[in-house]
Amino acid sequence: MRVLSWNLYHGRAVPPAGRALYSAFAERLASWPWDVALLQECPPWWPAQLAVDCGAHEHHALTSRNSCLPLRKWIAQRWPDIIKSNGGGCDAILIRGDDPGRDHRFAVLRTHPERRVVHGVRLGDGWVCNLHAQVWSEEQAQQDAATAAANVFAWAGDAPVILGGDFNTPAPHPRGLTDLGGHKVDRVLARGWTAAAPAKTEDHGQLSDHSPIVIDLRREGTAP
Repeated sequence: MRVLSWNLYHGRAVPPAGRALYSAFAERLASWPWDVALLQECPPWWPAQLAVDCGAHEHHALTSRNSCLPLRKWIAQRWPDIIKSNGGGCDAILIRGDDPGRDHRFAVLRTHPERRVVHGVRLGDGWVCNLHAQVWSEEQAQQDAATAAANVFAWAGDAPVILGGDFNTPAPHPRGLTDLGGHKVDRVLARGWTAAAPAKTEDHGQLSDHSPIVIDLRREGTAP
């Protein structure tokens, strides 16, 4: 399974582009080979259309700053570099293939200083989950990773688990999961999976302030 994880920076570029960039993000995502894409800081109105443009199924969970969302959306579509993260956000899971993912669940990890969630879907006989941990605090980031893992294990039981995303720490260490690789704070952790090759980054031009990571995984105990 090829897993991609990308923090979309609320649909903005570095340096600021001064315009909405949905088409540019969608074109990049659609062009890369992946089976599951874990997205963070995604504008809440993007996942449904991204799924169409990428030939995928989508599941998402709202994060922070989503009150009065129609107004936030109106501003973000015109002046994304002015409203920035106040345009609202969500985390999204896109899945290519015949299995759309079942039993989508999410859990709120914290509401202060901002809402953070973990969400996941049952895919085949395992679970694929997505996290954006709290920023600017190693302690809170590690706490979010640990709480997210506990929720994922409650959903999955003994089934294999993938937990990826923006952990806001380069070394997350929730008990029961192994860090299989990534780039800086963007990581893919798992139980019951191993990396078939080292993680790599995709060329994203000036889109986002994070590099998208991709990693090929295989089930533990299977031949390379």
